[in-house]
Amino acid sequence: MLKLTEKDIEKHLEKLPEWDYADNAIHTEYEFNNFKDCFSAMSRIAFECEALNHHPDWSNTYNILNITLSTHDAGGVTIKDIKLAQAIEGIVEEED
Repeated sequence: MLKLTEKDIEKHLEKLPEWDYADNAIHTEYEFNNFKDCFSAMSRIAFECEALNHHPDWSNTYNILNITLSTHDAGGVTIKDIKLAQAIEGIVEEED
């Protein structure tokens, strides 16, 4: 899997406005109404991660979910990260 250039990453992120690029990874933060809604989204995201065989670095505190995506084998962001970010966006939009 090839690491994307910063220019390619920024082009992809134009369609993912909730995401930022820094430190060789893409990052986002979501705020939900409560812990249950946050955990529900995390559970749905987990199934998508398994399907794509790609897993985020993430954490949550009560109703806040922080996600970082990077392909460790490639040393940065790859198309796998972009595809997972797109899937996560779709899941979180459905939760709203």
